Amino acid sequence: MLPNNMPVKPDWPGFIRSHTVLAAPPLVPELSLYLASEITPLWRVTESLLAREDVPPPFWSFAWPGGQALARFILDNPGLVAGKRVFDFASGSGIVALAAKKAGAAEVIANDVDPVAIIAIAMNAAHNQLCISPLAKNCVHDSLAGFDLILAGDFCYEWPMAGYAVEWLRRLAGQGKTVLCADPGRAYLPLEGKEACGRYDVPTTTEVEDSTIKTTTIYRFLPLEAD
Repeated sequence: MLPNNMPVKPDWPGFIRSHTVLAAPPLVPELSLYLASEITPLWRVTESLLAREDVPPPFWSFAWPGGQALARFILDNPGLVAGKRVFDFASGSGIVALAAKKAGAAEVIANDVDPVAIIAIAMNAAHNQLCISPLAKNCVHDSLAGFDLILAGDFCYEWPMAGYAVEWLRRLAGQGKTVLCADPGRAYLPLEGKEACGRYDVPTTTEVEDSTIKTTTIYRFLPLEAD
């Protein structure tokens, strides 16, 4: 279900259907998502529209390596999420959130600041017949009270967002929450404060990455104690 406060113009659901195809990401064949078959043409066609509507580029239209790897890790280890309340940060297409729900999570919030991503997430959830709750809000610094597990796939691609998000996530770990992220070697992944717990070779495309395979590591963030 789409949030009540989402804009009705432009016709974003129609836009998403017109510029994507339903496809299963290579590492997560259990799910089908609205994805761009060619990334560059979509970004060029939509540049002026997105600027006029003040929304970010369509990051939601690609299953990024971190999202695929973290979704695969969850599906391979369903005990991590079964019966838990899960918060998926910077959800993008919603692939990680959907994997968590499919693996048995009691409740899943899929959070992104991009309002079009929120619509794409809702469409992906409906297509896969999985009930998750999209949330359009900047939640960095929120306490996320009541959540057991925080997931974050592939978010360390720009500064300063990566810096303050990592600090926030480590503070949540210090409050007793499990915080998992996945990263394929982005420039702003911190060197410390994490431990590896899984690794996948993710097929991708040179349209958006520097190789056709991105080795992606699953990390658990270590606590950053509150001041």
